[in-house]
Amino acid sequence: MQSLNPSQIAAPFGRYSHGVAIDGPGRLATTSGQLALRADGTVPEGALEQARLCFANCAAILAEAGLGASDALRINAFVTDRAHFADYMKARDEWLAGSRYCPPRRW
Repeated sequence: MQSLNPSQIAAPFGRYSHGVAIDGPGRLATTSGQLALRADGTVPEGALEQARLCFANCAAILAEAGLGASDALRINAFVTDRAHFADYMKARDEWLAGSRYCPPRRW
């Protein structure tokens, strides 16, 4: 088992890892919940930039395990206000663009 704590994102707040990877057949990695917190402790303005940062943090964690967005099996998100949902979805779609499991929208 490998702990995933990339140096380019803010350190965990407690005794946990940002992610954990398991080697072997069917390699699997999980990430902890991510906040819109830069490595320097600041938070970007606006829901879009905050969501982009959360996905960038997830990308860094997965990259440490040799994985990427195309390897994501499930994404859970907590959007604090319906007014922010479109920005969240834009950031999510950007992150998953080109993923073999996320075809372009047809509507």
